[in-house]
Amino acid sequence: MQVKATAYCQGGTTKSGMPARAGIVAADPAVLPVGTVIQILDGPSSGIYTVMDTGAAVKGRRIDIFIADCARAQKFGARSVRVRVLRRGWDPKDTPPAQTTARR
Repeated sequence: MQVKATAYCQGGTTKSGMPARAGIVAADPAVLPVGTVIQILDGPSSGIYTVMDTGAAVKGRRIDIFIADCARAQKFGARSVRVRVLRRGWDPKDTPPAQTTARR
């Protein structure tokens, strides 16, 4: 999938409730729901990311990559990148229960 990527550096709490940090992107939840894991295939920020945030300006096929260094985020600019969806969304009901070992 081709998307338009920008970068942001503001810290704070993401839509998921987690603090903003490396490895997080914001996306339009109608396109890439919170919890989706993507692989960015192009550019200086290629790698694996998790959609943990949304944003008022992130609509349609757009992502906003968290880059802690504001100068690097600004230098990133806006560019078209290819992404591969590795897992779509996250449903806590689908998470298996923790394994426990009973001792006797």
